[in-house]
Amino acid sequence: QVQLVESGGDLVQPGGSLRLSCAASGFTLDFGAIAWFRQAPGKAREGLALIRGRDSGALYADSVQGRFTISRDNAKNTVYLQMNSLKTEDTAVYYCAASYSYSLNINSMNYWGQGTQVTVSS
Repeated sequence: QVQLVESGGDLVQPGGSLRLSCAASGFTLDFGAIAWFRQAPGKAREGLALIRGRDSGALYADSVQGRFTISRDNAKNTVYLQMNSLKTEDTAVYYCAASYSYSLNINSMNYWGQGTQVTVSS
């Protein structure tokens, strides 16, 4: 049974940083990819970044390119999302998802976590 558990969400001021973690069990990162999505109230779920386990190949959405960095620790089967220069519009529930495809398309995701809240506010 695949389980993805996000952590690290918090309240942070604009311009601040946060690191989110996604711990995977029942899914071997070496053979797949893990992505980060977010969903703000009233908006569609948005793909942010994806990392392939075998070689750290990464994809980023234009909206976060240069501010967010995805990384992985295969030994811990954990993926991280380092978020810098946070803006109020980054406020959302952040989800990680596991996939056997190298694509940020939401329909390519096979498993989802429960999400962690990130609030950017002064």
